Amino acid sequence: MTDPKQLVQKLWNYCDILRDDGLSYGDYVEQLTFLLFLKMDDERTKPPFNKKSDIPKEYNWQSLLEKDGAELEAHYINLLQELGKEEGIIGVIFRKAQNRIQDPAKLRRLIVELINKENWLNLEADVKGDAYEGLLEKNAADVKGGAGQYFTPRPLIDAIVEVMKPEPGMKIHDPACGTGGFLLSAYNYISKNYSLDRDQKQELKHKTFTGNEIVPMAARLCVMNLYLHGINGEENPVKVEDSLKKNPGGIYEMILTNPPFGKKSSETIVTEEGKTAKKDMTILRDDFWAKTSNKQLNFLQHVRSILKINGKAAIVLPDNVLFEGGAGETVRKKLMQTCDLHTILRLPTGLFYAQGVKANVLFFDKKEASEKPWTSKIWIYDLRTNTHFTLKENPLKFEDLKDFIKCYNPENRFNRKETERFKCFDYEDILKRDKTNLDIFWLKDENLEDLNKLHSPDIIANEMVKDLEDALEQLKEISEHN
Repeated sequence: MTDPKQLVQKLWNYCDILRDDGLSYGDYVEQLTFLLFLKMDDERTKPPFNKKSDIPKEYNWQSLLEKDGAELEAHYINLLQELGKEEGIIGVIFRKAQNRIQDPAKLRRLIVELINKENWLNLEADVKGDAYEGLLEKNAADVKGGAGQYFTPRPLIDAIVEVMKPEPGMKIHDPACGTGGFLLSAYNYISKNYSLDRDQKQELKHKTFTGNEIVPMAARLCVMNLYLHGINGEENPVKVEDSLKKNPGGIYEMILTNPPFGKKSSETIVTEEGKTAKKDMTILRDDFWAKTSNKQLNFLQHVRSILKINGKAAIVLPDNVLFEGGAGETVRKKLMQTCDLHTILRLPTGLFYAQGVKANVLFFDKKEASEKPWTSKIWIYDLRTNTHFTLKENPLKFEDLKDFIKCYNPENRFNRKETERFKCFDYEDILKRDKTNLDIFWLKDENLEDLNKLHSPDIIANEMVKDLEDALEQLKEISEHN
């Protein structure tokens, strides 16, 4: 059975059984990840592969098959704990792992009937990978406790990769890699568009892609996602750490990323009275232009820092990055001076699992030091005005981004034409705008003209809540500085 749809169906049917015990989709995908990893590792030790396993014998797949009932449960809990202490990919997969399956009989069924019966290594990478991506997508869409914040819609990722044109031999990085969508899409693009020799294929799988992810659960899903697609089989491509903490220097040719949508970087501290309080973390780095606790502005500064000269970046950021004063204005001006910020894609609402988010994709190339600013024209594509998507009824499709790809003209972006949705703005004119505001739009909003075309009340309510939260955040920042 090698049809990914059937495989996803089979994996999901089992999830429904476990949901009766209160297991969420996310918990299920995690448990599946642990067990699949152990099973595939076991398959690798047998012919025709005959590879040595790095997993200690007492915690391998066979050790699970030999046990039942309470003994199996105790062994599984111990195995997860011990493998979390290992180095490399094993450590990332099992870090802070916990058993969520309360019924040992169901755990046994999952091991023996569902996972042990398949020969996973014989399945093509596409099949395994697509099946797992299917699980991640369902998990992201799960209303209660889904991991939506780590999941960027795949059509958007694929369109971004299509215009960025990654090439063999590049070092490609995502400093907030979630479940690995950007890295995978870039891998697929290079595999499809280039005929690679054996050495180049090895380099593509093992030396091209890296990521950082601060949340162990997301990092685990990401590593497994890449592993199932055949990427970095030998070593670990993802570091579980906060990208913003340090500056590794300009080492990447391409950055593709959608940093988390939360306004502030903050860590929880416990006061002397035992009460918990959030302390804003203002990142202090000498390679940053502005000192701010706004996470997105810090990510934007970080991305510019870690690019090589002439490296290219595409980064998804919320609207506030385009218009916020203070640190926001400083970062925008510096970005336009030191980089060629050539394209902005204004995204519609309804794409992300975080409700009411208004976001954009900024495309820029890093340049060497120069007296003269590198940005001369910014092209803005407005996919937002008079379009609306929802995650369930009207999800974004790749077709919806085809006009953007055509306008972007990835073959030669210096040869572009204006259209109704695609306009060019001169750097000098942008500098004259209040706070160097890049939140520019020109299309008439039909919703304002025709009351019958108004968005549904829940969409309007979500957007209002988001706007109010942003306004409160800004007021808080002003009061803190005065």
